[in-house]
Amino acid sequence: MSNRGPAYGLTREVQSKIDKKYDPELEERLVAWIIAQCGSGVGQPEPGKTGFQIWLKDGCVLGHLINSLYGSNKPIKAIKSSGMAFKQMEMISMFLKAAENYGITKTDMFQTVDLFESKDLAAVQRTLMALGSLAVTKSDGCYRGDPSWFHKKAQENRRDFSEEQLTEGKNVIGLQMGTNKGASQAGMTGYGRPRQIINNP
Repeated sequence: MSNRGPAYGLTREVQSKIDKKYDPELEERLVAWIIAQCGSGVGQPEPGKTGFQIWLKDGCVLGHLINSLYGSNKPIKAIKSSGMAFKQMEMISMFLKAAENYGITKTDMFQTVDLFESKDLAAVQRTLMALGSLAVTKSDGCYRGDPSWFHKKAQENRRDFSEEQLTEGKNVIGLQMGTNKGASQAGMTGYGRPRQIINNP
């Protein structure tokens, strides 16, 4: 990140649009949840986007977070802080793999560079929001914090119909297809006959 020069033109415009998607209020909620979930040992970031990025950048906080959601079967065995860039990026990648196994969809995932190089911290927020929502929805006892911080995801509601109910349903005309109530063929002429024009003198 430090050896990257300033952005100009279109690159700068695109980066500016991405930066505007970052939500400071959401940042506060996510920080409060991560501390509640992992304990005060993970520390507290400086307020603001840069502080949030620096706090999560080495991947250790994310590692503790995902481990705390798995209970006893922790996916990341060794969480070590390192000053080396490739080790930090490896920790972020391990978090993303564990999050995917936990149930986060690929579309909700951020890329390693989004966090490490501060490319798109809004995407990092989206991933953490999806993770929180999934943890609340699973309600397996591993989630710690206020459940109202996240929306519960919609869950499957299977319905099993008997054969009798299924055959009965075939006789019902859905209202989106119109209705046949009150319809009659009174006044209809036979198909194919020409229109009768009678000229009365």
